[in-house]
Amino acid sequence: MTPLIGRRARLRWLHLIIGGALLMPYFLVGTVVVSLYAPGTDVFGPLPATFSAFGYALPMAALTALLPTARPLSVAAARALCDPAPDRPLADGPGRSRQARVRTAAWFTLHVGLGGVISGMTLALVPFALCVMALPLFPALRASDDWNFDAVRDQPWLLALAPPAGAAMLVALACCAAAAGALLAGRAPVLLGPTPDDRLAAAERRAAELAVRNRLARELHDSVGHALSAVTLQAGAARRVLDSDPGFARQALTAIEETTRRTVGELDAVLGLLRQGADDPDGPAGPGLDALGGLLARCGVPVRYEADGDPGTVPGPVSAEAYRIVQEGLSNALRHGAADAPARLRIGVGPRELTIVLDSALPPHAPPARPGGGRGLTGVTERALLLGGTAGAGPRDDGVWRLSARLPLPGPAKERR
Repeated sequence: MTPLIGRRARLRWLHLIIGGALLMPYFLVGTVVVSLYAPGTDVFGPLPATFSAFGYALPMAALTALLPTARPLSVAAARALCDPAPDRPLADGPGRSRQARVRTAAWFTLHVGLGGVISGMTLALVPFALCVMALPLFPALRASDDWNFDAVRDQPWLLALAPPAGAAMLVALACCAAAAGALLAGRAPVLLGPTPDDRLAAAERRAAELAVRNRLARELHDSVGHALSAVTLQAGAARRVLDSDPGFARQALTAIEETTRRTVGELDAVLGLLRQGADDPDGPAGPGLDALGGLLARCGVPVRYEADGDPGTVPGPVSAEAYRIVQEGLSNALRHGAADAPARLRIGVGPRELTIVLDSALPPHAPPARPGGGRGLTGVTERALLLGGTAGAGPRDDGVWRLSARLPLPGPAKERR
């Protein structure tokens, strides 16, 4: 009996009763339509008139369910009362596409249609079945003119069958309600589930969220990772000469202090990007090429810098990404380059393209490079690709590690000023 009177069955029955209640305004309008072409007809009497009003009500219900807000309301009711299959999720949010609205209209029509039938059966059959079950106990009920029980007044065997007959009516009603509820639960994922457009929009949202997370990871790696590399090398150098050259050790500790203070500021900027979230996912974060002089002065690597054009005319987003690319290249030169060997940085600002070339000498017995580089070089490539450019890094035959990048600019330099 659990499928008929269990908690799930009761909730689905309630869901159907709600559907019948939602049908009533449309049904009343349908009765008005029936009375217009058949004056004097009692729509609550003969079944043909009742079903005619029912037939007019369903198309009107379907039309109102085409509104975008109909889907979230239907989904909320179905999740709470209909208990659809958990492995087939329902859609979230209003139905914007035509397919979503049509599916929602079909669901709402099915819901109010089945709900109207089950509600009518519940209202009519339950009191009738209870009266039939009570016939043997109440002679006044058998003699009442409100119920046509003439056939059982003089037939004792019919009176004996009245209680099981009434119980059978209630069981039949429960079976009909359970079947209708199961039908709605089975159709809910089909009619209220995500459409292809919904799945595409969800995939785009996930991709946007992943892009923000990846960008945050790149910012943290390039700013904090570069600072930690410099601090580690400077602290190691200070430890080695602490007794023999206290002056150099003090300079190294001062550089560590400046590096950490600057990194805290950059970390605040990155965390600001995280708080900013999706409101401006493409906005610039951190310094640009106008701060390149400070980066070269404190990077821990001697750098020969050449500029062709004015880096100050580079637009903000491109300038910020270019700064991070140079920072990652200098961090690699600091960690893996030959000691005391100067790096060479060339930045060219053309009419349509910004070029970055950073060469750093490799140690005499450097281990073979990892294919594709580490996370930092992967981030350099991602930064360039996001701007529609290209980037690459690798050793050359002359013992130099070269990092190069080409970033497109939105227009000629005169237009950007």
